[in-house]
Amino acid sequence: MTSTVTEMMSTVATEKGGGPMVVAALYLFAALPDFREKQGPLRERCLELGIRGTLLLAEEGINGTISGSRQGIDAILAFIRSDERLAALEHKESFSATHPFRRLKVKLKKEIVTLGVEGVDPNKVVGTYVEPEDWNALISDPEVVLIDTRNDYEVVLGTFRNAIDPKTQTFREFPDYVREHFNPEKHKKVAMFCTGGIRCEKASSFMRAEGFAEVYHLKGGILKYLERVQPEESLWQGECFVFDHRVGITHGLGEGDAEMCFGCGHPVTAPDRESPAYEYGVSCPLCIDVLTDDKRDRLRERMRQINLAHARGESH
Repeated sequence: MTSTVTEMMSTVATEKGGGPMVVAALYLFAALPDFREKQGPLRERCLELGIRGTLLLAEEGINGTISGSRQGIDAILAFIRSDERLAALEHKESFSATHPFRRLKVKLKKEIVTLGVEGVDPNKVVGTYVEPEDWNALISDPEVVLIDTRNDYEVVLGTFRNAIDPKTQTFREFPDYVREHFNPEKHKKVAMFCTGGIRCEKASSFMRAEGFAEVYHLKGGILKYLERVQPEESLWQGECFVFDHRVGITHGLGEGDAEMCFGCGHPVTAPDRESPAYEYGVSCPLCIDVLTDDKRDRLRERMRQINLAHARGESH
């Protein structure tokens, strides 16, 4: 990002007091029949600790990405793990100069990641976990079909070499894509990956239920791979899309170059920003033809207000 853009984004995200923030991506499939009762205490503890971001609770487990101080993140993770059913919770950490989230949300859901297929339960059946250090060897096997389980707007920013892009817009489309394009009798070995591990874990449970015998998924997802695998050994290409103001991260979990288009919410790469269709905070090549004049005017006014607030040293 340019220094001006970075300053503006940081100003929007800065809380009183500022300071470096720990960003924790977490999830665990675990049987939580009392998940509704957990919402209130979890929200209250997060607020006490100054935690922001989103946490999802469902009967099948917990999922979310949150940010806070080092002390706050350590404390909330300890609070979550104090429930013995969630003691095995793992998380991935990255860092941001300021809070990447504006507020806290603790939501109740039917699924912690929405596949929309009844009976799929990673608590009962799941594929084989593969550590980041062993991932390169697996996906270099010519017999392995490598599938990116993320959505199209995420894949465009970066993916693994030779990975198949299903071009889905939501995870709900993944089951139909698999049924249309793959056959358990023909595709003997399947490997899948996603940002933090949750989607590919659930996708592996689905594919096992569909009759695929050898199903593998990247433990800890792309985030853990970028943390542990050195750039010179990596088979990852591009940046990894993340759902906060950093937009994309690279090896070592450093912030990437991508920006967010406020017009459509899709990541914008450096080449995209050279296009005449790109207007910071308003449009990009993906949405220029579908934005109405009214929305374009509203986005321009929003940017004007942000610029005025930034000039005054205020957040917007």
